[in-house]
Amino acid sequence: MDPNSKRFRDEKKTMLVMLELYCRDKHGTEGKLCPACRNLLDYSMERLEKCPFGATKPTCSNCHVHCYRPEMREQVKQVMRYSGPRLLKGHPILALKHVVHGIVHKPKTKKQNA
Repeated sequence: MDPNSKRFRDEKKTMLVMLELYCRDKHGTEGKLCPACRNLLDYSMERLEKCPFGATKPTCSNCHVHCYRPEMREQVKQVMRYSGPRLLKGHPILALKHVVHGIVHKPKTKKQNA
């Protein structure tokens, strides 16, 4: 994915905000991420940059290619489960963009292609 694209910036911001919410509430940080959450953010940005789908990238939960290592994928799931609902309160536009993009770029199943 092009790091200069709006889509990349939105994905990056969404992940950062979700991790900040999670880290603040679960790890007691304020204003910066703890080392574990910083590592997860760095890892997710690396995976995002290498995404083969580019601007049409589905949300990770809708993707049939899982490029995260299993343990990192589980960590991201925990962050998303916790932060997703809370994102609506603090960042409603960002949350809405994420949901809409997930619907618009949802991969077609074999049945839909036939």
